[in-house]
Amino acid sequence: MKANEKLRAIDAEVLRHGFIAITEEMKINLMRTAYNMIIYEALDFTVGLFDAEGDTISIGLGLPMFIRGMSETVKATLKEIPIDEMRHGDIYITNDAYITGSHLNHIVLTLPLFDGDEVVGFTSTMAHWLDIGGVLNGVTRDIYSEGLQIPICKLFDQHEQNELLIKIIAQNVRNPDLALGDLRAQIAAVRTGERRFNQILERYGRTRVVDAMQFTMERSAERARAAVTDIPDGHYEAECFMDGDGVVDAPIPIHVAVTVAGDKMTVDMSGISPQVQGFYNSGRTAGLSAAQVAFTCLIDPISRPINDGTFAALDVILPERRVVSAVKPAAMRWWMTIPMTVVDTIFKALAPALPQGVPAGHHADLAIVDMNGEHPQGCHFYRCIGGLIGGGWGAKWNEDGMSATICINDGDTHNAPVESMELKYPHLIERHALREDSGGPGQFRGGLGVIQQRRVLATSRINAQIERTQDAPWGLFGGQSGAANKLELLRRDGSHENYPTGKILDQDLFEGDAYILYSGGGGGYGDPLERPADAVADDVRQGYVSVAAAARDYGVVIDPKTLNVDANATARLRHST
Repeated sequence: MKANEKLRAIDAEVLRHGFIAITEEMKINLMRTAYNMIIYEALDFTVGLFDAEGDTISIGLGLPMFIRGMSETVKATLKEIPIDEMRHGDIYITNDAYITGSHLNHIVLTLPLFDGDEVVGFTSTMAHWLDIGGVLNGVTRDIYSEGLQIPICKLFDQHEQNELLIKIIAQNVRNPDLALGDLRAQIAAVRTGERRFNQILERYGRTRVVDAMQFTMERSAERARAAVTDIPDGHYEAECFMDGDGVVDAPIPIHVAVTVAGDKMTVDMSGISPQVQGFYNSGRTAGLSAAQVAFTCLIDPISRPINDGTFAALDVILPERRVVSAVKPAAMRWWMTIPMTVVDTIFKALAPALPQGVPAGHHADLAIVDMNGEHPQGCHFYRCIGGLIGGGWGAKWNEDGMSATICINDGDTHNAPVESMELKYPHLIERHALREDSGGPGQFRGGLGVIQQRRVLATSRINAQIERTQDAPWGLFGGQSGAANKLELLRRDGSHENYPTGKILDQDLFEGDAYILYSGGGGGYGDPLERPADAVADDVRQGYVSVAAAARDYGVVIDPKTLNVDANATARLRHST
C-alpha cells in the first residue's frame, strides 16, 4: 500500500469511529428527551448520518427495518426540494408511508449539513409517535383512515419554526403535549448530529471527511463481495405463509428465491403475495429493508457502521403492489409484521447453502396488544401498546436459540418494565414467564416464548393483531417446529375465549377481564435424539421442557421426583424411536 493510501485508510478509520459516535450521541439524546415510553423504553426509533446524495454513512443501532427508510426519505427530500434551495437551519419533516415503507406513526426529520453554503450531508431520525390521529380500533382498509399524512415540507425554514404545521399536528393527535414533546426530542437529535459533524468538519476539513465517507463505503462493498463469494453458487427457494389480513380469512403466501452467482446475491420477491385489503401492507422500502437485514446478518452482522456500501453485492427484485411493496391507498398500520417473516424465509432458502450460517425459524411477531380507554385516575384518555414480550429464536448448528428476545426486524426494541406499565395504565400484569415446551426440539433446542397475563382494572377497548399462529417457526435439518404465537381472553367469570388467528379487533375488556398472550418459540436444529440426555434433563430442571415432552420429543426419560435421567429407560426409548 502506498504512503498516501495508508494515510487515507488511517483517516477513514478515525473518521469511521467519529461517524459512529455522532449517531450514538444522537440516539442517546433522543432517547433521554422523548416523552413516550415507546421511544425512551421500547427504543422504537433510529438515527442516521447520510452523504450529500442521501446514501447511508452510519446508522445508530436501533430498528434494523429502518435501514432503508431514512435513506429513502432523504433521497425523496432531495427530489422534492432541490439541494441548491436548502439553507442553514432548515429541517424537513414527513411521515409519508409510501416513502418510509412503514406506517404514519413514523415521523422522519431531515437536517442538511453544510460546508459554507454547500450541502455535504444530512442527519436524520425516524421515531414512532404513539398517536398520529386516525382510527384506533378495528381494521383499516386505506391510508386515509390511519391518521394525519404529512408531505415532505419544512418544519424549520432557516431556524424559523413552521407554526402553522405545529398547530395542524396538535389539532390532529389525541395528546398534543406528548406528540410535540417527541417532536422536540427529534429536533434535538438531528441538531446534535449537525453540531458534532460540524466539529469533525472543522477539525479535518471537507476533503478528508468526504473522502473518508467514500473510503468507508468502498471497503464495506469489498467485504460484502468477498463474503458472497464464500456462498456456494446456486438458486435457492423457500416459502411459508401468514395467517390473514384481518379482512379476508385466507393465508398470505410468502415465497422468496435467492440466486448466488460469484460475488453477487439476488433476492427475488416476485412470489410474495399481492398487497392485501387489510393493514398488513408495507411500502417498497420495507421490502428492500427485509432483504438488506437478511443480507447483513448473513455476510457481516457485527461490522459497523452499516452503510450503503454493504449492499453493493445485493440486488433485489421486487415488483410493485406486493404486500411488501404496496402503493397508495393501501392500509399500512401493521406494516412491520410481514417483513419479519420475509427475513426468516430468506434464511430458510439459504439453509442448504449455509447450514452453519442460518438459524431455524423464529416467532416473527411483535406480539402487540393495543388497548385504549379512559384512565380511572385523572379521567384522561390513555393508549397502551402492550405485548412486545419477545419470543423464541431459532437454534443454530452449534447452540440453542435465544429465549424471550424481540423479533429480528426490531433489533434494540425493549419490552417495558412491568412496574412502568402498571404505573401508567389501569392494568395488573399477573404473569410474565417463559413458556414451557415452546422451543422447537432438536439437537440444539429452539428458544422459548413468553406467557403474559394482563388484567384490566377499568373498561378498555382491545385490538390485537397477532400473526404466525398457524405457520409455526420451522426447524432445520431434523429439528422440529417451535410453538406458534397464540392469544386468548380470560373473562372475569373464568371463561376462556380462544382466537385461532390471533386477531381481536375492537372489543371491550371489562374490569376484571384479562388477556393471555403466548409468544412463539424458535425452531430446533438437528435431530432431537442427538441432544445429550443431560442437556435435556437440565432443560427440565430449568422449566424449559416438561417431563412428558422430554420423553416424547427427545426420547429421554426423566424421573419426575428427582428430575434425573433414567439411563436404561432412555436407551430403550431412543433405540425404539
